[in-house]
Amino acid sequence: MANIQYYDVILKPVVTEKSMNAMGEKKYTFLVHPEANKTMIKDAVEKMFEGTEVKSVNTMNLEGKKKRRGNTQGRTAKTKKAIVSLTENSKDIEIFDGL
Repeated sequence: MANIQYYDVILKPVVTEKSMNAMGEKKYTFLVHPEANKTMIKDAVEKMFEGTEVKSVNTMNLEGKKKRRGNTQGRTAKTKKAIVSLTENSKDIEIFDGL
């Protein structure tokens, strides 16, 4: 496994209608590094966003979509998504406040 630093773990937030509805329950969705595990994701969220306490992390591996152009076919890159649940007394994550 590669040496992944905490600032390389979280790639970008996922902004969909379903993920925005889950924010009311203090659940935030991120695209993460494909080789990151749950403890790495928990440490990255707690270090990057001060005042947050992670209760649990759920991850899912997403296969790439099938694409074809003419007779050539292939797949897009695999991704990994993480849903991070915060404790009741932790602060909200600021990047989602303006959305």
